[in-house]
Amino acid sequence: MSDRRSLLLLVGGAALTVYAVAFAGSYGHDVLTRAGIYAIAAIGYQLVFGRLGALSLAQGCFFGLGAYAAALTALDLGFGFPFTVIAGTALPVLLAALIAIPVLRLASHYFALATLGIAQLTLLAAINWTEVTGGANGLFGIPQISIAGLQIGFGLPLTAFVWTCVAVSLWISHRLTAGRRSLAVETLRAAPSAAAALGIDGAAIRFRFFLASAGFGGFAGALQAHAVGVVSPDVLSFHILVLLLAMTVIGGRDSPLGAVLGALLLVHLPEWFRDFADYYLVAYGAALLGAIIFLPNGLAGLLPERRTPRSEAKLPAPHPRRDAALSVEHVTKHFGGVAALDDVSISVAPGEIVGLIGPNGSGKTTLVNLISGIEKPGSGRIHFGNEDLTGRSPERIARTGIVRTFQHPQIAPGLTLGDSLEAVGPCDTEALLARVGLGERAGDLAGSLPPAAQKRLEIARALATGASLLALDEPAAGMNDIERADLAQLLKALAAEGHAILLVDHAMDFLLPLADRVVCLSAGRIVAEGTPKEIVQDPRAIRAYFGESPL
Repeated sequence: MSDRRSLLLLVGGAALTVYAVAFAGSYGHDVLTRAGIYAIAAIGYQLVFGRLGALSLAQGCFFGLGAYAAALTALDLGFGFPFTVIAGTALPVLLAALIAIPVLRLASHYFALATLGIAQLTLLAAINWTEVTGGANGLFGIPQISIAGLQIGFGLPLTAFVWTCVAVSLWISHRLTAGRRSLAVETLRAAPSAAAALGIDGAAIRFRFFLASAGFGGFAGALQAHAVGVVSPDVLSFHILVLLLAMTVIGGRDSPLGAVLGALLLVHLPEWFRDFADYYLVAYGAALLGAIIFLPNGLAGLLPERRTPRSEAKLPAPHPRRDAALSVEHVTKHFGGVAALDDVSISVAPGEIVGLIGPNGSGKTTLVNLISGIEKPGSGRIHFGNEDLTGRSPERIARTGIVRTFQHPQIAPGLTLGDSLEAVGPCDTEALLARVGLGERAGDLAGSLPPAAQKRLEIARALATGASLLALDEPAAGMNDIERADLAQLLKALAAEGHAILLVDHAMDFLLPLADRVVCLSAGRIVAEGTPKEIVQDPRAIRAYFGESPL
C-alpha cells in the first residue's frame, strides 16, 4: 500500500473517530452503527460480486439468516453474546456450503437466478413458519451485546464496537486476498479458462469466497439483531440485497475499503436529503446515478492506487520435466451428432515439436482442449509420462506440467505483465518477459499490449508455471515476419531445453520449418502424419488442407 494511500486512510479514520466522539449525537451514533453493520455485509459481498465477478443475489438472505439465528439463539436457547453471533455466522455458512456445489457450477445469469430463488424461499419460510420466526411480526426483545458481563450500551459504545468489527473484517478480507492470491483471483475473474489451464483452482477459490461472503453477511445480520433488538422478515427482503449491491458498486467493486465507503455514503444519503421532503428520493437517486456515471471505479478509485507487492527474490525460471511424453490414444469426441474427433492418436516426446494442421473445423482446437482438460473425451485415453490424465480437470492437468495457450489470448487486462506471471507462481518475471521479447515491460498493463504481444505474454505465463509440455494454439497469429522469426527461435530453444511442444498454426511458412513431425487432421480424423517434407508431398494432406503443395 502506498504511503499516500495509508496517510489518507489514517486521516479518514481519525476524522470519523472525531466525528463519532465529539459531534455525533445519539441519532448520529445510530446511523454510524447501521453503516458499520452494512459495511461488514458489503465487505463479504465484495468478495463474490467484486473479486469473482459473480452476481450473487443471496447476500441479503445470508444477512437475514444471521439475524434470525442470533435472535433465536438468544430468545429460545438463552445463550448470550458471543454464542449468538457465532450461531448467526455459522448458519449462513452452512447454507452456503450446502448450495455451493450445484450453484457455483452455473453460468453467470443462472447463478444469479439460483441465488435469487434461494433468497426468496428463505423469505417465504420466515413469513410462514410463524411458530419459529414469529411470522410477519418477527421476534422482539433481543438483548443488547454483553461481553464478560460488560454490557455494550447503545450510542457511542455500540458504535465503537461495531466499527472495531469493521476493522477486523477488513483485515480478514485482506488476508483472504493478500499478495499472490489477489493476482490469482484477478486472473480467475478476467480469464477463467486461462486460469484453469494455468493450474489455478477456480472451484476452490469460488467455494472459499462464497462461504466467506456468507459468513460476513451472517455476522453483520447477527450484529443487526442485537443493535436493533427486533428481527422481522424485512431483514430478508430484496431491498437489503439491492442496498448491498449499490454499496459495492458505488464504493468500488474491487476494494473492501470501497465497500466501507459505499456503506457510509448510502446510509447517510437519505439522512442528508430528508430536508427535500417529498423529493428526497429523487435527490437520492440522482446522487447515486451521478456516482455511477462519474466514478466508474467507485469511491475507492479516488484513492491512490494500491500495488500488490511482488517478491523481491530473483528466482530462476522453473525447469521442465525431461522424462514425460504425451500419448493420446484413440480418443473420440462428439458434440451432439457431430464427430469432432474420431479415433485420434498422437504423441509428443520431450524436446520434440509436433505440428498440428488441418482446415477449419478439422478438430485441432478440440484436441488441444481434450489434452488440457477443458473438454472430456468420449472414449480413449490420454497419458503424460506414467500418469493417466483422462477426464482430469484442467487445474490438475496443468499441475502435471501441461499448459496451453489460446487462439484468442486469455489475459487479465488489469494486471501488469509482471503480475500476470506472478499470479501462477514465484518466478523471475523480468527474465521470462525478456525471453519472450517483452523485456522492461513488467510494469505495463497486459490490456495495453497488442494481440501479438499478448500471445507472447501467454507463453511467458505458461513458462512461469514450470510447464514441460506447451500446447500452443495459433501463437504466431497477428505477428509480422520479424516477430515470427523471434518466436520460432524461442520455440527451438525451448525444445532444446527439453520442452515438448504441440504447435497449432495456419501459417505453414512458420510451422513447417519448426516441426519435427506434422499431423494433419480432417473432419476429426488423422489423414496424414510424417516429417514436414513428407506431409507436403502426401496426397491426403494436400487434398485435406494444402490444395496444392506449398513447396
